[in-house]
Amino acid sequence: MFALVSCDQPVDDGRPETARAFPQPHRPVSELGSNAFSTEELRDDRREAETVMDKAMIVPGMTVADIGAGEGYYTVRLAARVGDQGRVLAQDIDEDALRRLGARVEAERLDNVSIALGAADDPRLPSASFDRIFMVHMYHEITEPYAFLWRMRPALREGGQVIVVDADRPTDQNGIAPQLLFCEFERMGFRLVEFDLKPEIAGYYAQFEARGPRPEPQDIVPCKQPG
Repeated sequence: MFALVSCDQPVDDGRPETARAFPQPHRPVSELGSNAFSTEELRDDRREAETVMDKAMIVPGMTVADIGAGEGYYTVRLAARVGDQGRVLAQDIDEDALRRLGARVEAERLDNVSIALGAADDPRLPSASFDRIFMVHMYHEITEPYAFLWRMRPALREGGQVIVVDADRPTDQNGIAPQLLFCEFERMGFRLVEFDLKPEIAGYYAQFEARGPRPEPQDIVPCKQPG
């Protein structure tokens, strides 16, 4: 005997309820990468963080968000760059990584760093708070990019910008093609300000600023994966 399922019963597709007003991406998503910071010395040897912060024009007194902060490679270097008058918010969805980062922040006495737990479809950032938002080698892991970017955008201050560092690889291989990245940001009302390929950062650098109004969620047309 077969059970009948009501057409009104919600479908459990694994998506957060808060994301279902937004389209799903037409692409696979990478599994979460390691948060370990055992390669920090190697990254410093090639001047990765210095290169990215210089291009992003990070100066003392800025307020910056480090999305997908992991165990804090960029967090601690941003904290040093913005100085005592600046602020860094380190955000991640991995609670274990945030606990380790919290211990590091306390041990290194980084009084200008705060830590916050985000969600898959919402970075949970305070409105009009940030001069720069960093997303370094993590954008390809976001399962709900349209909801995420839509909710992230109001966190920028006037003139604020979003910095993405990633690799030009398929999205299920820990990267994202630049044209697909540009498209997803454009759908949310962002404009590409700068793009550069940099061997120091093991990928590319993209910088965006908000332009015009945010689209209504039901009006968002998802981008197609490059074929």
